[in-house]
Amino acid sequence: MCEANAYLQDGDRETLIMEAVDVLEPDGENCWRLVGIFGDQKTVNGRIKRMNLVDHKILFEALG
Repeated sequence: MCEANAYLQDGDRETLIMEAVDVLEPDGENCWRLVGIFGDQKTVNGRIKRMNLVDHKILFEALG
């Protein structure tokens, strides 16, 4: 399976945003739409800090 888990990093803390992300699309400036394997959706405000597809991890950095 190729889906990844998305996390938001704020300082030293990483918080799980969504599991099993299948689609990652830009949705404006520093805004991203995440779609899960079952069609669930979330919007994330932040920058992509790192994507590690071998570890199935997308790390967003909080802005501000």
